[in-house]
Amino acid sequence: MSAKTYRLLALLTCAGMFLVLIAGVLVTNTKSGRGCGTDWPLCNGKFIPAYTLESMVEYSHRAISGIVGLLTAAAFAATLLRRPRSAEAVLYASGALLFTVLQAVLGAAAVLWPTSSAVLALHFGISMFAFTCTWLLYSASKQAQPAASGPQRGAARALRAAPPAGRRPLPGGVFGAIAVLVVYCYGVVYLGAYVRHTSSAGGCAGWPLCNGRLVPELTGAAAIVFAHRAAAAVLLLATLLLLVYVRRRAEAHRELTGLAAAAAVLALAQVLSGALLTYTMGDADVYVFTSLLHTIIISAYFSLLCLMAVRAWRLSRR
Repeated sequence: MSAKTYRLLALLTCAGMFLVLIAGVLVTNTKSGRGCGTDWPLCNGKFIPAYTLESMVEYSHRAISGIVGLLTAAAFAATLLRRPRSAEAVLYASGALLFTVLQAVLGAAAVLWPTSSAVLALHFGISMFAFTCTWLLYSASKQAQPAASGPQRGAARALRAAPPAGRRPLPGGVFGAIAVLVVYCYGVVYLGAYVRHTSSAGGCAGWPLCNGRLVPELTGAAAIVFAHRAAAAVLLLATLLLLVYVRRRAEAHRELTGLAAAAAVLALAQVLSGALLTYTMGDADVYVFTSLLHTIIISAYFSLLCLMAVRAWRLSRR
């Protein structure tokens, strides 16, 4: 497989995984999770479901997931067969395939058996990991070089190992700070998914105050939503601090500082999209789209953080 074809396959897999994320959010927001009853992989005992909104939304999600699963398997096989083989690309392709299988198993289990909201919230997190892996795989595919002779490969390795003239090596603490933020971000994402699956979004009326108070009565839905809001505010602050830290400690590495700036913009956009969610909650038609926007931004933010972590890890090893 040529490098161009491989990049196209990686791009299609990434785009397809993004559609899986979007379809999953639509299933949750339209309460279509039971649109196919308790049947899987059939829908209400049929291969082609009845034309109801719930059944079509749920079945479309299954169909998209199945197609993307095949694309992910194809990308995994193509990555293994490429020469020279990239260990980094194999890691991303393996992660994408693993998380794709996990989300399919969890999705089937949610249909066949009663599942708690805490477990259902994991489904989105797993889907986001799968999307991030395909994003990283596409990023790696763009950096892939055509096969070279033995002397050429040796020279290329030596060139990659040597830092550019005048550039200081990246302090190891930068990678550690980004890695911590990645883990924390996943916690914030899980809280957001938990809000959605427990139908707690209405627990806080108004924004930035919650029910007219800076700190509301921490019971029921209000406690869940407030915890997510507080965690998101800390995430924004931590991202801004990371930007300052990266600019001070890695000012010579422009790609890394650029990624940190983009992460700060996305973190701010995520908080503002959360406010938009609150103000559109009363209009179900608009709320579907503002919820999709919220999902798109956090998925891009999380994937960008992971890409930053990969770049920082590489630079710290040079």
